[in-house]
Amino acid sequence: MRLLLDTHALLWWLADAPQLGIEAREAIADPANDILVSVVSLWEIAVKVRIRKLEVNVASVIKAIERDGFLRLPIEDAHLQTLMSLPVHHRDPFDHLLIAQAVTEGAILMTSDRRAPLHAVQTQSALA
Repeated sequence: MRLLLDTHALLWWLADAPQLGIEAREAIADPANDILVSVVSLWEIAVKVRIRKLEVNVASVIKAIERDGFLRLPIEDAHLQTLMSLPVHHRDPFDHLLIAQAVTEGAILMTSDRRAPLHAVQTQSALA
């Protein structure tokens, strides 16, 4: 199974936060699954650190992604083409691009965002 972690799911995993559910933890830890982390999430983290909405060391996040064997997902032309076809259910550009990537890559988006299922994307709850 291919799982694309939403930014909060990634941060919860790295912090061993109680918000991340048992099923989500098991899916991320399962070596049979490919765990994708988008550059979009890294960009979102960096932006939120810069505006002081989030306190995390970006370099440590990047090292942890590598340590845990997660696959980095760049932004490709096909992702942007899918993005352009998505309806606008909300105004979060990071979520829009993550959804487009999950759709394009045939991945399941692990998220707690209740708006994600409004799009034609497979989701798995990240919540406990």
